[in-house]
Amino acid sequence: MENHNKEVLFINARIYTPDRIIEQGFLRISDGIIKEIDTMNNLSNKDENVQRGITIINLRGQFLIPGFIDVHVHGGGGFDVMSGRPEDIEGMSIYHASNGTTTFLATTLTAESETIKQALRAVKVAMQKGTAGASVAGVHLEGPFLNPICCGAQNPAHICAPSLEALKLFQECSGDTIALLTIAPEMPGAMDMIRYAVSQGITVSIGHSAASYEVVQQAVKLGARQITHLFNGMNPLHHREPGVPGAGLIIDELAVELICDHIHVHPDLIGMVFRTKPVDKVLLITDCMLASGLADGQYQLGELPVIMKEGQVRLCNSDGSLGSLAGSCLTMDKALTQAMKATSLPIEHILPALTINPARQVGLDKHKGSIELGKDADLVVLNEHWQVMSTFVKGCNVYRL
Repeated sequence: MENHNKEVLFINARIYTPDRIIEQGFLRISDGIIKEIDTMNNLSNKDENVQRGITIINLRGQFLIPGFIDVHVHGGGGFDVMSGRPEDIEGMSIYHASNGTTTFLATTLTAESETIKQALRAVKVAMQKGTAGASVAGVHLEGPFLNPICCGAQNPAHICAPSLEALKLFQECSGDTIALLTIAPEMPGAMDMIRYAVSQGITVSIGHSAASYEVVQQAVKLGARQITHLFNGMNPLHHREPGVPGAGLIIDELAVELICDHIHVHPDLIGMVFRTKPVDKVLLITDCMLASGLADGQYQLGELPVIMKEGQVRLCNSDGSLGSLAGSCLTMDKALTQAMKATSLPIEHILPALTINPARQVGLDKHKGSIELGKDADLVVLNEHWQVMSTFVKGCNVYRL
């Protein structure tokens, strides 16, 4: 349900700002922008607000937090980025808004070149039209420039060596909306692609990779700044060869994505990452695929058959057995609560990993990622059980429980 009023006033809210928690606060929105944040004691002209037709929302002590930003999501609610249909981008925007996401990067999979191009065109159309739920900030191109020995649920038949010509064609099809690129830096031509992508303002993430620690260091010198789903789709940590996971933990320039469903990564490792990395270098993602929100059963991840059962999504082998993990059915609100459980940290310590940290990684932090004056009014209302009650994108109510 959208609210088209130009001015909205939240009152009696517990507001999470970057530097404090306002226990009894109000927040004023005008034309989708945060204009005023303060305590209820300093709210003046209450009667005048009503007379001017301002929409007043009394949160009665509920939590008002920044909207979640998911930089790695393939689908959800039965909708799939790789379908090549703009209506699927629309559908997943509505589905993820119901779980507190206000901004996301539509994330591709390894596939035939034309299939990827069709998906990119669909994202471009959806962005131009605008979505009814979470806003689409661009594309995360995950594949096809990966290492086939670490492909996970990426189709190895379509993995290829990094090619500047191919990336430029993808850029063109996307309308220059590729914001994040996952690449295996050890593949032939990868360093040239990293250098080029960085020059184009694309954030480079290392993933589906068996790179040595030294190769990752070289990629960081060229501008790589992220690790795609840390611990998943990469060589294991070894005490004589830290590899990609060791580099993610050791090198402060690298932000690391985490899938906090307690399936992809052990809860105690999640806690270790939060203790080890700088506070602004942990990103919670969903890696969610189309089956999220649907009943257990068989689905498709790109061209590959998968089974979703009891919270896990796995490849379905030709003999009927289950293979490797194939994305997730995680949502960002669940990632928040699972991370709080794994770390025993309060919500204010975890929130940056779902909000300002991902915003900063892909250049959205001037307008999104925190509750501050002048920023977009991308907001989520949570109850005392951390359940999403309402979601607002630029001040418009796009979800209400």
